[in-house]
Amino acid sequence: MTAGLTVLKFGGELLETDERRGAMATAIRRVSQASALVVVHGGGREVDADMAVHGIDKRAVDGLRITDARTLEIVVGVLAGRVNTRLVATLGSMGVRAVGLTAADGDVASVQVAAPYAAADGATVDLGFVGQPFGDGSQLIETLCAGGFVPVVASIGANNDGQLLNVNADTLAGHLAASLGADRLLIAGGTAGVLDPDGATIPVVDGALMDQLIGDGRASAGMVAKLTACRAAARSGVARVDIVTGKQTADLDASPGTRIEIPSMDGSESTES
Repeated sequence: MTAGLTVLKFGGELLETDERRGAMATAIRRVSQASALVVVHGGGREVDADMAVHGIDKRAVDGLRITDARTLEIVVGVLAGRVNTRLVATLGSMGVRAVGLTAADGDVASVQVAAPYAAADGATVDLGFVGQPFGDGSQLIETLCAGGFVPVVASIGANNDGQLLNVNADTLAGHLAASLGADRLLIAGGTAGVLDPDGATIPVVDGALMDQLIGDGRASAGMVAKLTACRAAARSGVARVDIVTGKQTADLDASPGTRIEIPSMDGSESTES
């Protein structure tokens, strides 16, 4: 367990251009100056663009990408290749000691093939080459953090047979926050947290409201994955869990967003200290 650890997840839409990537690198540097930090990133829109070039249709359920062999090849190349390397290089130019990783490196995360998914509409869907992280904390990440490095993790894993798997980045961030005993999980995306039907930010989401948002379809497909990851982290004891926009300011603490307040398994509540 790394004391004072923050797990920060960025959506890929915040990393697509030099300007946005620079802004997110500034935000990462700011957080890393205050606490030990692990960064997890997505890159879904770049994956979509590459799939379109190759004539592959995107298929997804509740924000989870259905991944066949051709899709997996693109996902690995985009996330572990372009997106991760560019972000690490940008951070390095700003003095951040970033180390690019995937969940397949060392003991970052154990990953197994995800079970068929029970969709909100009642259907059961085989997700293909999609991984579900599990297990205890990572000695590699703890060692890097203790040495003043910032692990930057692309959401690609591998099972015990060496099969590469596409892992949802929100799911991976929630797992790492839980397994590393993080103090905080911060998910930064393109919207100002969880929105109501009028587009206004819902400031606090508890367990009952989360169930309603997911159950009645008010939460978008991408937000379902975020909420599910936040619930897992909060239940594991992560003290502070937030979903914020990454588009307005490099100070993510000042960014509009939603606080997730769900009791942990030991009865304490995830909330601001």
